[in-house]
Formats: sequence, structure tokens, C-alpha cells
Amino acid sequence: MKVQLVSLAAILSLASYGADAKEFILTDVDKGLAKGDWSISSEDLGVKEHKFTIKNTVLKGGKQDGSELLTIASDNLTIKLSPTRGLGILSVDGAGLRLGWDSPVDEVVNPKYINLESRGGLGWLDGFNELMVRCGFEWTGHAVQADGMIYTLHGRAQNTPVSKLIVNVLDKAPYTITVKGLIKENTFKKSNLETWVSLSYVPGSKDFIVHDVVTNKGDYTRDYQIIYHSNYGTPILEEGARFVAPVKEISPFNDYAKNGLKTWQTYLGPTKDFDEMVFNIYPYADDQGQTQVMVTNRAGDKGAGISFNTSQLPVFTLWKNTDTLKQGYVTGLEPGTSFAYPVTIEREQKRVRQLEPGQSAEFTLVYSLLSDKKAVEQYEAQIKSIQGDKETKVVEQPIAKE
Repeated sequence: MKVQLVSLAAILSLASYGADAKEFILTDVDKGLAKGDWSISSEDLGVKEHKFTIKNTVLKGGKQDGSELLTIASDNLTIKLSPTRGLGILSVDGAGLRLGWDSPVDEVVNPKYINLESRGGLGWLDGFNELMVRCGFEWTGHAVQADGMIYTLHGRAQNTPVSKLIVNVLDKAPYTITVKGLIKENTFKKSNLETWVSLSYVPGSKDFIVHDVVTNKGDYTRDYQIIYHSNYGTPILEEGARFVAPVKEISPFNDYAKNGLKTWQTYLGPTKDFDEMVFNIYPYADDQGQTQVMVTNRAGDKGAGISFNTSQLPVFTLWKNTDTLKQGYVTGLEPGTSFAYPVTIEREQKRVRQLEPGQSAEFTLVYSLLSDKKAVEQYEAQIKSIQGDKETKVVEQPIAKE
């Protein structure tokens, strides 16, 4: 039996909104507007089919002082976003299942307390605790010093507060909630990239959509890169958990990862002194370029999936960090335009894309919470329908050396 995949047109229609949507502008630096604490509910909007609240809170104290937390709480899911941290997704909870992980970083760290160039360009790690982090858009990958500057780990977007923050709610079914933010990576003589990032959610569902559009606002052609660093811990991640994807080619990121090539599809339990193990993957896709990947627990009754288009995001990074629980027991499922090598290597290997003046690129991903065995089985069947009888090529050596 052939499994019918969701079309990109159908995905985008869920996220659309227009004249029949109520719009709430929470932040607009051009207008000097920053509402801070704010909330709206389904009752306020006259929606009776579903109960939901949308609440923005300004956090106080510690290194999260001044950070904003935007929470969508509905019948099925609770989604937490950080407008102060590039509208990253902190966590998603629903049906007794948590999407996210337990980082030693236990605050929503305000970027004003982060020095990206500290620890040799690894300062980004001082705030890293989200379910989904946008690594980009000016550059991404491991830190490197080149061109007279430090390309810090995974770029600047996640540590850039949004300059505009907008909430939209459709007036009629399916009452889609869309949160949009504008990330500006504007530097004199260097970058002039502006990215509208968004998350859309239909109350009552167990899926949500990330749709981003990056535009070169300058007069010169500029590079861009993006990795959607999507991170999962317990209860999905455990000894015997599995990663499932339609894989065309897989290779180890470095020599350490060579030791895990035979077991790349399964996970260890928390393991002291386990260094991060990374794999480079080229995924198969269907005739429309759509593909999807999944991580599931050992019993196959809890999981998380990501669907994306390989014309937008042609490569995939699998990050396995099965260290101790306190150190950070987590796996990363990471669709991207590039692998996680430094930008210098990605340029050499022709994976860095460019935007002409005024040109835009867009990315659409669908995240799914798989809360029971049937949902996991159906999602895995879709993945297997993409793989079919096509072989997976295993490359024994890293494709690059840092």
C-alpha cells in the first residue's frame, strides 16, 4: 500500500492568513512599540470550537532578565517560543509527551548576557536549551577564524531578538494561530539579511509548521546558510530508541563518528564520557521533493517527526549526544542547506548558497508529535514509502577534515 504524503500546497494553506484574520502587533521597533506582557484567549475572540490562550510574558531575574516568553496553550499542545532568542522553539508538550530536552542551561538566556566569541567562538552554547534553534542565516556550522573575523558557532540568528513580533488568528475554522518575527542580521559593509520567521498551529492538532523567508536587502550578492537544529531528549530518547529516515547516503562527520557507523540508527542510554557523534546524511525524497524523518522510543509508542522539502533543505545532520542526563542527553535532527562543518569547508565543497540583491529563499518544515503506537507506525510507513527498495550508501570516511 502506498502512503499518501501531505502536499506542500496543503501544508502552506494551513499556515496562510489574510483579511479574515485578527492581527496583534506586540513589537515593532520602527514604531517604538513593545507591549511586553500581553494575552488573548479563544473566549476573547469568540471561538467556541477550541479553547486556547496566547500569552507573552517578560521574564525577570538571572540571565533571563528581560527575555520574552510567548506561550500558545491549546486543547492538544502547549508551545513555548522565545521572541528574544530569534523566536526559537523552547519546548512543546501534549498528550503526556514532551518535545525538547534537559540542558544544563535552565534559563531563557537573554542574548545581552552572551558573548558569541567567548571560548574560542563557542559562546552560543551559553544559551543552548531549545527544542528548535535556527542556526544561520549569515553563516552556520562549527566556529572558525577566517576572512579577518571569527565565524562563531552556528551564526547569530538564535541570539538576535526579533524587531517585529506579530500574532495572527484566523477568524474562522481551523482558527490557525501564526506567530511571526523579523530577525535582522544587518552589519555595515557585511550583511543585510532580514528573515521573517514564523510558527503556525491549528488548535486541536498535534502538528505545527515552521515557515521562514530570508531576503537579501542589500545591493550585493551575499551567502546564506541555515540548519534547523531540532533537539529531543527523554522520554523519546532512551536506550534502544531509533532514528528512522529515507537515507540515500550517510557518512561520519569526523573520525570519532566512524566508530558509530554500524549503529547509527539506534541510541545508547545516558553514557558518561560519550562525546558528540555526528553523521552527514543525504535523504531520499518523493517526486515533489518532500521527505521526512523521525525519532522514536524503544517501544515505538512515542516519537517526533519532521517533514521538509529537499529543494529547500537538501542535507541532513544527525547529532547523537547521549552523554549523562545532567550533562545533556539529547539527539539533534537537523535539516539544512549545509552540514555543520565550518563555513570555510562548506564553501569549498559548494554547499553555501547565495542570494542576489532583493532575492529571497524560503523554508517550510512540519513538526509532528507522535503520541501513540499508531501515529508512530503511520509516520514510519510514510518514511519507508519514500525509501522503497532504494539502497543506502554508507561512506566509511568523513567527507571533510576540520
